[in-house]
Amino acid sequence: MARIALFLPLLSVGGAQRVFFRLARGFAQRGHEVDLVLANATGPLRGEVPAEANLINLGASRVLWSIPRLARYLRERRPHALLATIAHANLAAIAAKRLARVSTLVAIREANTSKAERRSGSSLKCATVDLLRSRYYVKADVIIANSHGASESLQKHNRLPSEKIRVVYNPVVSPELLHLAEQPLAHPWFADATHPVVLGAGRLTRQKDFSTLLRAFALVRRERPMRLVIVGDGEERARLCALAHQLGIDEDVLLAGFDANPYRYMRRASVFVLSSRWEGLPNVLIEAMACGAPVVSTDCPSGPREILEDGKWGKLVPVGDSVALAHAILETLARPLLVNPMERAMDFTVEKITEEYLHVLGIHSTLLSAS
Repeated sequence: MARIALFLPLLSVGGAQRVFFRLARGFAQRGHEVDLVLANATGPLRGEVPAEANLINLGASRVLWSIPRLARYLRERRPHALLATIAHANLAAIAAKRLARVSTLVAIREANTSKAERRSGSSLKCATVDLLRSRYYVKADVIIANSHGASESLQKHNRLPSEKIRVVYNPVVSPELLHLAEQPLAHPWFADATHPVVLGAGRLTRQKDFSTLLRAFALVRRERPMRLVIVGDGEERARLCALAHQLGIDEDVLLAGFDANPYRYMRRASVFVLSSRWEGLPNVLIEAMACGAPVVSTDCPSGPREILEDGKWGKLVPVGDSVALAHAILETLARPLLVNPMERAMDFTVEKITEEYLHVLGIHSTLLSAS
């Protein structure tokens, strides 16, 4: 049995937190002692912390101030490995090991590309993060990229050595997800076979580019009766409502808001569309495939082309091209692929990815729940 520490800044809602919760459960089920270490254990996900993990709150107001406390934790608990994610937490983990002077293996997880960060944040902040990443990531024992696109970005933009980087996809598909997908969904649109439902899901932000999806849907609806549902909320909600009205499609568009169980929508959708401008590795695309939905995606950096294996499992279209997106939706509805997207989704199961993480961390164990 090994002690494994997972380090996060906060318990805010995000993909990184979900990934670490799944890994915490997976590591514990294989007989390991798991410490979930938080710079500050506040945030809306506090109630979802896995019971299998020991919650350790460093109580720091900022990740930077948590470094001495994290070093003290390393000296006292001596975990075999410390796994961190999110850039400032990664840098803190590297600094804490050097301060503690321990043999703990430090693995840092990078989920974004530098190009994506430059698009989503201020230029000064992104330049600073890029500089620190280039200078200090090399001091980690291993760097885990969640896609080959993220790995290539680290090598190209941050000049990090390829031999230090391992690509391990996100743990996405679980028995719980598949169970939730079968839960009932009362909305009448999903019971009307004469009107296929196109589904999008995610935060209503510029990154997800639901504007292009709305424009594509307007073109598609000229060809056949159809409806569009987008699950998620965010700052662009009002603008998207206005655009739907401007396009004359608002009666056939539902902005459903946040739903804790989007998988029941995915299970019943005629086609799922990822319209993003950029991603790291889009979990939502994998989730839709696991639920059995035919998928269409933009060929954005990075992730969709890897997940869909160059279009084998779903059509890829250029970013921001509503005409190409409309054609792909219509073709998918008219001539579904002969392959089952659920088959590809099984490459992203929590069980499989947990084992890959343990291998990268140099840990071997037995799945206790199997006995």
